[in-house]
Amino acid sequence: QVQLVESGGGLVQAGGSLRLSCAVSGSIFSLNAFGWYRQAAGKQREFVAVIFRSGGTNYADSVKGRFTISRDNAKNTVALEMNSLTPEDTAVYYCKNLGDNSWGQGTQVTVSS
Repeated sequence: QVQLVESGGGLVQAGGSLRLSCAVSGSIFSLNAFGWYRQAAGKQREFVAVIFRSGGTNYADSVKGRFTISRDNAKNTVALEMNSLTPEDTAVYYCKNLGDNSWGQGTQVTVSS
């Protein structure tokens, strides 16, 4: 059974940084692409970033230049480094295994102004 567990969320002031991590088990990690998505209160879940098994990446325009997604195939983890955070980044952040469309439980990120 595939499990994804996010961590690293919290409260940060505008302009600050956070690093999210997603630990993956029960999957052939190196073969899959993984994504980060977020859902703000009252809004639909939206794409944030994706990293392919080749290491190639893609980002939503709203986070391009501020967020960096990375993966560690030895540790079965996917990270999201978030810089220059704004209150508009406040949301629950979810990790997704694009190989089987499984999700983690999410981690809350709150950015205060």
